[in-house]
Amino acid sequence: MSEDYAPPDTPLEVIHLDHALLVVNKPHGLLSVPGKGAHLADCLLSRVQAAFPDALLVHRLDRDTSGVVIFALTPQAQRHLGLQFEKRQTKKTYVARLWGLLEPKTGTVDLPLIVDWPNRPLQMVDHANGKQAITDWRVLRHEGGTTRVRLFPRTGRSHQLRVHMREIGHPILGDPFYADGPAREAPRMMLHAEELRLRHPEGGQGMAFRADCPF
Repeated sequence: MSEDYAPPDTPLEVIHLDHALLVVNKPHGLLSVPGKGAHLADCLLSRVQAAFPDALLVHRLDRDTSGVVIFALTPQAQRHLGLQFEKRQTKKTYVARLWGLLEPKTGTVDLPLIVDWPNRPLQMVDHANGKQAITDWRVLRHEGGTTRVRLFPRTGRSHQLRVHMREIGHPILGDPFYADGPAREAPRMMLHAEELRLRHPEGGQGMAFRADCPF
């Protein structure tokens, strides 16, 4: 990441807090965890731990993605939640705006992904060596040459939604890695983690946490 990292100076937005869970709305442009170098130290994890010292990382979002992120407040909760993600028991919903008019109204992308080592952190499709990656989509509406969609990843690969949309010819608007030309010219990457459904680590109650899409 270049030296021009300028994370937003916005207050921490707490969606939910109890004795085991903390859920926040991550702003776009903020790293989930620290990068390499002092200039990349400011991140969601450090901001959360400044207010909640016991907070433990469970998952992360890309720097330019906004939306729901959950932290554990005990080691037991961290293990329980981590297993839910690992076993694909969580349900994630994203909102995105895509370049072009995506048809049909619903569909699925099933393309295996692997890191593009010479160009990391970029990812790429690799049918021989890639790990399974599946994304369902549902078109919400067309907006002046773009498409607003909900995306439902069944797997959790790095950059999965971004690569999958690019591969079907409809990159996410403003994506600095996978969009180019006019598709890249947006005020931000138009990808937002709208909802996360999981089971509470104590008792197993189903819960849904939501952050309204800001674009």
